[in-house]
Amino acid sequence: RKTVELAKKNNVKIGAHPSLPDLQGFGRREMKLTSSDLTNTIIYQVGALKAFLDEQDLKLNHIKPHGALYGMASKNENVARAIADAVAIFDVNIFGAANTTHEKIYKYERGLNFVAEFYADLDYDEKGNLIISKGKNKPYDTKLATERSLRALSEKKVRNTGGTDTLVGCD
Repeated sequence: RKTVELAKKNNVKIGAHPSLPDLQGFGRREMKLTSSDLTNTIIYQVGALKAFLDEQDLKLNHIKPHGALYGMASKNENVARAIADAVAIFDVNIFGAANTTHEKIYKYERGLNFVAEFYADLDYDEKGNLIISKGKNKPYDTKLATERSLRALSEKKVRNTGGTDTLVGCD
C-alpha cells in the first residue's frame, strides 16, 4: 500500500513483477511447475497488487516476469504461454526480450502488447541470453551503458561476451 501511495503521489506508472514461488532464492532459481500452476501463481501475485491499485483508483501498467521466470520464458514456449495466459486476463503491456520466445509467444502468437526491453548494464552471451551474476553486482560503467543503449536503439545490436553482435530490441 505504501509503495502504491508513493507512486500515485509522484505520478509513477505501476507494473507487476511476478516471480516463481521461490521466497528463499528471491525468484532467481528455476522451478518446475505445471502451466496451470504457473498461470495461477502469476494471477495471484498480480491480483494482490491490482487490489491495492483499485483502492487508489490507479491502473496496472504492465507485467514483467522476474528472475528465473523471465529467463525460462525467454527460451521455453510453454512457460511463455503460461505467462501470456495470465497477462491476457489483466490486458496490460508485457515486458520481455526481443528476438526470444518472449516476443514469439507474447506478440506474434498471442497478440499481446509486447514491450521489448534492453539491459544496458548487463552482458549478453553469444546466444543472446542475459548474464546475471550471483551475489553483489559491481557498479557498471555508465559510459559503456550509454554506448550500448545508443547502439541498441540505432542498430538493434549489442556486443556479446563472445565478441560478436547479438540482435536486441528496445521500446
